[in-house]
Amino acid sequence: MINLRNYTAANIKNDLLSGIVVAVALVPEAIAFSFIAGVSPLVGLYAAFILGLVTSLIGGKPGMISGATGAVAVVFVGLGLAVAKMYPSLGKEELSIMILHYILIVTVFAGIFQILVGVLKLGKFIRLVPQPAMFGFVNGLAIVIAMAQLKFFKPSDYDRLNSFKEVLIHSWNENYLMYILVAITMAIMYFLPKYTKTVPAALVAIITLTLAIYITGAETKTVADLADIKGHFPHFVMPDLSLLSTKSLKIIIPYAVLVGLVGLIESLLTLSVLDEMSQTRGSGNKECIAQGCGNIASGCFGGMAGCAMIGQSIINFSSGGLGRLSSFTAAILLILFVVSISDLIGIIPVAVLVGIMFMVSIGTFEFSSISRIKYMPKADAFVLIMVTIITVMFDLAVAVIAGIIISALVFAWQHAKIYARTHMEKNTKVYELEGPLFFGSVTSFNEQFDIKNDPDKVIIDFKNARVMDISGVEAIDAITRKYKEAGKTLLLRHLSKDCKNLLKDAGPFCTYAEDDPTYKVAANL
Repeated sequence: MINLRNYTAANIKNDLLSGIVVAVALVPEAIAFSFIAGVSPLVGLYAAFILGLVTSLIGGKPGMISGATGAVAVVFVGLGLAVAKMYPSLGKEELSIMILHYILIVTVFAGIFQILVGVLKLGKFIRLVPQPAMFGFVNGLAIVIAMAQLKFFKPSDYDRLNSFKEVLIHSWNENYLMYILVAITMAIMYFLPKYTKTVPAALVAIITLTLAIYITGAETKTVADLADIKGHFPHFVMPDLSLLSTKSLKIIIPYAVLVGLVGLIESLLTLSVLDEMSQTRGSGNKECIAQGCGNIASGCFGGMAGCAMIGQSIINFSSGGLGRLSSFTAAILLILFVVSISDLIGIIPVAVLVGIMFMVSIGTFEFSSISRIKYMPKADAFVLIMVTIITVMFDLAVAVIAGIIISALVFAWQHAKIYARTHMEKNTKVYELEGPLFFGSVTSFNEQFDIKNDPDKVIIDFKNARVMDISGVEAIDAITRKYKEAGKTLLLRHLSKDCKNLLKDAGPFCTYAEDDPTYKVAANL
C-alpha cells in the first residue's frame, strides 16, 4: 500500500507529475489493444484503470505500470476465432457480445491461475531466463514499440500504393505536420532533462504542443480521431457463467492459462528490467498475486486481461515516478479522463504520444548489447539475436520460451562431455571419470569403456564426476550389465547415497567409502 510517511515533498511531486504523463500515454495504447482484441475501447481503458489501480497498491515493484497490452490482446484474437467457430449461427452483433463474455471469463480464470503461481512461489523461475535472452527480449520489445507507432503515419490511400517510395511520399504529403511534431517532441525529451528535471519532459511536450496545435488550429491527428473514449465509471458485471460447460471449458481453460502465462512472463521480465535500472529488487511472487487479483477484478468490472507494460513503466521511471503514488495517480487520472475530461484528452495530438513512445523505444533498446556481441560466446550471441527476431516476428511469450529452450540446449550440448583417465592397480583397470553424467553425456560416457579388451577386474571411479539425472543412473546400470555379461568383475566407487538407492542392476556392485559424495540425483520416480 502507499505509505505517505515515507514520502518527501519532492518525491510526491515527481510521482504526481509522472503519473499525469503515464495516464495520457495509456490512452492510445489501451484503445489500440482493444481494437486488436476486437472489443470496445472502453474494455481496454477499464482494464488499464482497474489493473493499474490494483497493482499500484499491492504489486511487487513500486512504480511499475500495468494495463491492457498487445501480447495479451493477440491471445484474445485466437479466442475470438474459436468462439466464432463454436457459435456459427450468431449474427455479427450477437457474436461480438458473446466474444466479450468469453474474454471476461477467460480474464477471471487467468487471474486465478496467476494467483496460484504466486502462492506456490513459482515467480522465482524468471531467473531461468538467461542474460542474452533478456537482452533479446528488451531489444525486440524496443523494436516492437517503435513499429507499433508506424500505423499512425499510414496514408489514407495506402492500399492503392505499389512501392515503399510511394508510401513515404504520400505519408509525408498527408502527415508532414505529424513528422514535425514527432521530431519536436523527441527533441524536448532529449534536451530538456539536460537543463532541468523539475517537470517531466514528456509532460512539457504534451502541454506545449497541444496548446500550440489548439491555438493555431493546425490540422493533425488527435486522440479523438482514434476513438470516442467518453464513458462512465466501471460497474460490477459478473461474466455470464451460464456459458460454462464441458465444451466451452475446453476453450476457456487453455486460453486462460495462455493469457496467464503471457501476462506473467511480460510482467516478471518488466520487473527484472526495472530492477536493473533502479538497482533495487522487487518481488516476483508478490507481482504474480497482484496481477492475478487485478485481472479477476478487471474481468468482473468489464475489463479485459492485461499485465505490466514495459514502455509505460520506463516512461514512469524516467519521469521520476519511483513510488506507488505514481502508478496510483496514473490509474485514477485515466478513469477521470474517461468520465470527466475525455474532450480535453481528445485534442492531444497523436504525434506527441508517438514521439514519446519513440523515445521510450530508444531508451529501452540495449545498445551496449550490440558492441558486446562480438565478445560473447557464439551460443549466447545466437540466443540474443534469435530472441530479438522472435519477439518482433511473433510475441514475447514465444520468444522467452524459445530463448530458455535454446539456452538450455546449448548448455546441455556444451556440457555433454564426460572424460575418463585410466590406470592400472595391480591387475585391475581403473576408470577415473570427470564431468557430469546426464542425458546429454550418456553417449560420451559409453564411449569411454573398452569392455572387450579390459581385464577381468574393473573399477569405475566417480569421485570427479556427478550423476545428474535418471538417464545417468540408467547408463550406470547398463554398463554394469555389459561387464557382467562379459564375465568381468566391476566395482563402482564414490557414488552418492542417493544415486546408489536409485541403481537397480548396479547397486550390489557399489563400494562404500567415507568420502562418498552427498549430491542428489534429479529424478522423477
